[in-house]
Amino acid sequence: MNRTAADIGQGLAPARTARPIAAGERIHVVGSAGAGASAAALLAHHAGAVVSGCDPGGPSPYTSALAAAGIALAWEHSADHVSSVPGDEPQRLAVTKALTSVNPDDPELVAARAAGIPIEGWQQVVADSCATTGQRLVAVAGTHGKSTTTGWLVDLLVRANRDPSAFVGALLDERLTGASPATARWGRGDQFVVEADEYAGNFDPYQPSVAVLLNAEWDHPDVFADEAAVLDAFESWLRRAPGSTLVANVGDPGVARIVDRLAGWDGKLVTVSLAGAADIAAQLEIAAGRSRLSVTGSDGHVAEFDVGLPGPANAANALAVVGVARVLGVDDSFVRESLAEYGGVGRRMEVRGDVGGVVVIDDYGHHPTAIARTLEAVRLRYPGRRVWAVYEPLTFHRTARMLNQFAAVLATADRVAIADIWAGRDPDTTVTSAAELAKAVSDAGGPTAAAPGSVEATADYLAERVQRGDVVLVMGGGRSYVICSRLVELLGKFPPGGRA
Repeated sequence: MNRTAADIGQGLAPARTARPIAAGERIHVVGSAGAGASAAALLAHHAGAVVSGCDPGGPSPYTSALAAAGIALAWEHSADHVSSVPGDEPQRLAVTKALTSVNPDDPELVAARAAGIPIEGWQQVVADSCATTGQRLVAVAGTHGKSTTTGWLVDLLVRANRDPSAFVGALLDERLTGASPATARWGRGDQFVVEADEYAGNFDPYQPSVAVLLNAEWDHPDVFADEAAVLDAFESWLRRAPGSTLVANVGDPGVARIVDRLAGWDGKLVTVSLAGAADIAAQLEIAAGRSRLSVTGSDGHVAEFDVGLPGPANAANALAVVGVARVLGVDDSFVRESLAEYGGVGRRMEVRGDVGGVVVIDDYGHHPTAIARTLEAVRLRYPGRRVWAVYEPLTFHRTARMLNQFAAVLATADRVAIADIWAGRDPDTTVTSAAELAKAVSDAGGPTAAAPGSVEATADYLAERVQRGDVVLVMGGGRSYVICSRLVELLGKFPPGGRA
């Protein structure tokens, strides 16, 4: 049974028009070790708020930037975070919607309700941070490629000396943040770039001046019954931003359908496409693992761009960057430099090690289409090498509803291992299992797939079986990064195994 955005966000204040954060406003961020919540904490801190945070999961790759900024963090849930000092309580709590639906009796939530303290999604804090700066909001949406493309726009604007602020759902390196690696950047230029996620209305607080729509297909089966429901969500969001400019990749069938739905919309449409007619159309040539775009603008002028990130999906993302650059008036010289040199963001085809001739890659892919595109890009970058697809499924309901699609895609790899499913916000852990997905991969004509157990056990399994020359692509949205780090460590201690 599908839940609604209201079900997921029960107890949260509804999204509202963004307003500036007041100097000295006290904001407590629950789940602050997460990618998005950590960004909200950092941005609110820079906007002048007094910020604290907590997360029972302990430090994460995202929290070092918070510690460097002097943000107080606790590694437990406690009502004391809300009510321990009378008269000094937070003025609002920022949380992820998953917490309010999975654990509505979290002690901070209970204490905040008792004290009448507003509870908001952390996305509202990001939107309010933009309202504080007065910058122009550029929001990147789509089922796939949001983090890569949002980071790409940050890279472009930094190179062009536009000094943007940003939230990206993956780590930006020090060159882009100007400080510790983080999912947020604080700048004083004209643009504030955000990754806008459609899940359960997460993007509702964002009212962009420029919106980017990369692709649209069915995902998040716990809240979207079918693809039509996904398209409804994107259309509704865009209609709440009248007068904005939409850069739409109409080469994607889902985006093309949304554009058709927007007849009468009070905004400006700029279409881009690798597959046909558009305001900004491109021809794609791929050779030796690299892509080259020949881009034709509405004036007929043709510009050539090399794209450093591999695969057709990244070429489509790059074309969207070209479209936004034209809207924002960024010179093609900066676009050419960014498209050729941008290395991506954390956990998006991130090479974590090349040890004993074994390449270990970390990727956030957790949807059948994203996995297919990532495997395609890996094949292009490492032609002729044996590829392992190692997947930690994200949530039981997604795995169960899309089991056959996952199996068909994973079956195209040379070797497959499935780690235990990461439950995340999922309340039902009985509907499927890693072993069931592994069997489905084999049944789909793929190699005999293994389900070794935990992420730690999966790394141990791989260390005994990978061979020199292998490429190990590890994917997932939970703790799959542990597989990478542990495998690299093990391969550093012992040479690659010899068993096929």
